[in-house]
Amino acid sequence: MARKRTARGLRPEERELWRRIAASTRPLSGQPVAARRQQSDPKPQHEPLAPPPSETRPEPAQRPALPLFRIGSRAEPETGRVDLATPAPEAVGQHPAMDRKAFQRLSRGKLRPEARLDLHGMTLAEAQPELIRFILSAQAAGRRLVLVITGKGRPRDDDGPIPQRAGALRHEVPLWLARPPLSSAVLQVARAHQRHGGGGAYYVYLRRSGR
Repeated sequence: MARKRTARGLRPEERELWRRIAASTRPLSGQPVAARRQQSDPKPQHEPLAPPPSETRPEPAQRPALPLFRIGSRAEPETGRVDLATPAPEAVGQHPAMDRKAFQRLSRGKLRPEARLDLHGMTLAEAQPELIRFILSAQAAGRRLVLVITGKGRPRDDDGPIPQRAGALRHEVPLWLARPPLSSAVLQVARAHQRHGGGGAYYVYLRRSGR
């Protein structure tokens, strides 16, 4: 049968040791246990996180207002050219580009052509390269006034499914003269006087070579 152990009292030397330990300690006055634990083992306090900055997009830079633009407003006025909205023979010579007195003498047949080209009877495919060769050669030779004969053209009895204008050369030649490569060589185009062919021919006044 086991014997009960009885509590043993402290020995005199143990009492003396406990008294010394108790005398060397300083109690925390009036603080609860939880506060004492917090002071003995403080936890770092984190500052609250600042809210993320709101994404603000920069306002687009305002573009300066564009000036009002109209087609052809900056185009330089052309003189001595053919108005394509008007039938070519009737439009030729409406806007003189040369000296007015010289143009009046030209229109009255007072100036004598220095060379002439007869396109009468040629097809359009044949006439255009021949006209280009003639005009550029005349300018290179230093000539100023030449005569281009086209003929007045005859109305056709049967135009076929596609109507064709009578006097095709008479209408096409002024247009060819107003377009490259001849436009840079031609200063003025005018209908010829009766003594030089009338409505079936054109005066072509050339620019000086090198200008």
